[in-house]
Amino acid sequence: MTDPWVALEPGADPVERVRTLRRAHEAFTEAGTVPRPVRSVVAESWRRSARAGVAPDGTAAVELTDGDLGSYRAEHPLAAVMPLFRELMGTFAADGKHLLAVCDEQGRLLWVEGHATTRRQAGRMNFVPGARWSETAVGTNAPGTAVAVDRPVQVFAAEHFIRRVQPWTCAAAPVHDPRTGRVLGAVDITGGDGLAHPHSLGFVQAVARAAESQLALLAPPKTAADTVELCALGRDEAQLVVGGRKVGLSRRHSEILVLLSRHPEGLTGDELLCALYEDESVTPVTLRAELTRLRRLLDCGLLASRPYRLTAPVESDVAVVERRLGSGAITGAMTAYTGPLLPGSTAPAVVRLRRRLADGLRTALIARRDPDLLTDWARAPWGEDDLDIWRALAAVRPTAAVRARLDEVESEQAAPAGWLPPWPRGRGHAHTSATSSQRPRP
Repeated sequence: MTDPWVALEPGADPVERVRTLRRAHEAFTEAGTVPRPVRSVVAESWRRSARAGVAPDGTAAVELTDGDLGSYRAEHPLAAVMPLFRELMGTFAADGKHLLAVCDEQGRLLWVEGHATTRRQAGRMNFVPGARWSETAVGTNAPGTAVAVDRPVQVFAAEHFIRRVQPWTCAAAPVHDPRTGRVLGAVDITGGDGLAHPHSLGFVQAVARAAESQLALLAPPKTAADTVELCALGRDEAQLVVGGRKVGLSRRHSEILVLLSRHPEGLTGDELLCALYEDESVTPVTLRAELTRLRRLLDCGLLASRPYRLTAPVESDVAVVERRLGSGAITGAMTAYTGPLLPGSTAPAVVRLRRRLADGLRTALIARRDPDLLTDWARAPWGEDDLDIWRALAAVRPTAAVRARLDEVESEQAAPAGWLPPWPRGRGHAHTSATSSQRPRP
């Protein structure tokens, strides 16, 4: 079958294309398999939607109303470019009976403007300000999917995951912070079949780029006072440098800032509670008290709520290692890695991140087979019992000393459970990333 997603050239039959897409959507939602004619961007989005538990007959939930919506919109960075959006898209939306919509980085609609009749029709499916239209909430849709995949997306009719949205067509493009590159949200044009032309996607993408240029002009030049840095590797209590001022953090505050620095979109109280505490009996009141103390300690407006988030980008040593690993700069990653992340932390999310970071670096070192880098890891407090590393080092640098240490580590880890070596060990060993070939110490 020919791919139904083609430009509306003369002679193309949009009605037949809608029917084909609807048959494909019904086959997917009933059998869980994506038929061949569906575009890959849509098929992948359908799969994510299904994994998120989105119901094809569901609808969007309105999360922000009245005063809450007004105050949130006023503080959002995209408020500064709403006049530009209206200037570039307002007439087009009104004349074409379309809607101009802007969402935040979580897919929540902040503004929905345009033709009055179209707005009333869209309101019946909760396409209204304050409603969450993220992909995980309502499935495949242009603003939610554009934010999810961080690129422009056009969704036509039956490509929408929720059936009640299938009469609509929309095109959206993400808008980024010009200084940090993080996604601030998306700008969207929504309407009927008149938007099915590929030019709609190019138009909205150009508007998004214009908005980023405007934000760059509005942003003051970055100074040292704007710099926020978080150092959390190799230490139980992180250090924050904000505006040139060093702030020592407690273990719990360190965990909170590590997690929020990785989630610029913010985390709800429930999400933070699950991420921080092994004990399910810990109440939200305990967490709120910790956040209140942290806000008081920072005293710079860096911590916001609803959801809990940082109001400025934070550069962390964890992010530096991850970026260098991702780009293949293994030596640079090793230089930045000063030890396990918050090694004394038992917060579930921190433990997972600590293991993932260490295992990612270990895997890269073993694959690189650089004897000097392997030696650096093996001689570090966190790596001297790392059997996989010692084996890799012995393969590329089979000196007598390396072979002797390898034999020693193999003997120790093959010993019966409960056996301890006769010499004391440093605290770094308790936090070595466990692998299939490493026996956790009692």
